[in-house]
Amino acid sequence: MNKAERIESDAVLAEPGIAVPAADARRHDSIGYLLAATGAILFSIKAVIVKLAYGLSVDPETLLALRMGFSLPFYLVIGFHAVSGRRHKLAAIPSLSLTVKAALIGALGMWVASYTDFLGLQYISAQFERLILLTYPMFVVIFGAMFFRQPVTARALIALGVSYAGLALIFGENFSLEGQGIAIGAAWVLAAAIAFALYQLLAKNAIDEMGPKLFTCIGMTGASIAAFIQFFAHHSGRELLVTGPLLFYSLLVAIGATVLPTFFMSAALHRISAQANATIGVLSPVSTIVLAAIILGERLTMTGVLGTLLVIGGVAWFTFSGRRK
Repeated sequence: MNKAERIESDAVLAEPGIAVPAADARRHDSIGYLLAATGAILFSIKAVIVKLAYGLSVDPETLLALRMGFSLPFYLVIGFHAVSGRRHKLAAIPSLSLTVKAALIGALGMWVASYTDFLGLQYISAQFERLILLTYPMFVVIFGAMFFRQPVTARALIALGVSYAGLALIFGENFSLEGQGIAIGAAWVLAAAIAFALYQLLAKNAIDEMGPKLFTCIGMTGASIAAFIQFFAHHSGRELLVTGPLLFYSLLVAIGATVLPTFFMSAALHRISAQANATIGVLSPVSTIVLAAIILGERLTMTGVLGTLLVIGGVAWFTFSGRRK
C-alpha cells in the first residue's frame, strides 16, 4: 500500500506490521496534539457565546437548533466531497450499518452532550461549566474499564479525587451564594461530560474505519436531525428566523465553536488515542476563564482560583504523567 492510499483527510496512520521511524511517529503525534489543542480552544468559546445569547431571552432548544442549522450545510457539503473522493479513488463507501452507527455516536456527542450543557449554562457560570466538562478524560478511563476492558489505574482514581475536590470547593461557594440552581446546573453539565466521554470511546473505531472527515459529517448530521426533531416538537419554525445579535451569536457558535473544532477533534482522534486527545483539554478552561472575565465580567475568587488549580492540576497530572510512561 502506498502513501497516498494511507491518507484520509489530513491524518496518516501507520500500517500494521510496518515499522515507522521514531521521528515520523513523534511528528505524527505532535500534529495530533496540535489539532486537539486548536479544537479545545475553539470549543472553549462556546460557553461564553451561549451565555451572551441567553441574555437575549432565547431558550436552549432554539439556540441548539440554530447552532446545528447553521453548521449542517458545511457538514453536508464536506461529506458529499468526502464520499465523491472515495468513489474517485475506488475506495469502499461506508456500509449502512456503519453510517447509522456514526450518526448515533454523533447524536450522543453533539446533541445529548450539547443540550445538557446548554441546560446547565442557564444556572452556572461559563467558568464553572468548563471546569466540570474538563473532567471528561477521567470518565473516558473509568468507562473504558467498565465497558471496553481497558485498565484503570490508581493514578486515575487519585486524579479524579483531586479534580472533584476542586469542583466541590467551587460548587460549595456558588451554592452558598446562589442556592439550588447551582446544583441543577452542575448536574446537567456533569451529564454532558459523561455523554462526551462515551462519545470519545465509541468514536475511535468508527473514525478509524471511515476517516475523520466523513465520520464528523455523518455524526454531526445525526446530531442535527435529533436537534431539529426536538425543536419542532415544541416550537414553530418561525422562531428560527432570527436577526441582529442573536443571528451573530448563532453563526459564531455554529462555525467557530462547532464546525471548526469538530473537524480538528476528529482529525486528532485519528492520530492519537481518546485519552491522549483529552490531555490537551487543560487549555480549554484557561481560555474560558480569561474570556468569561473579559467578555462576561465573571469574577474569580480565591476559592475559585484554588478550585480551578485543583481541577486543572488533577487532570493535567493524570494525562501528562500517563503520557510519559
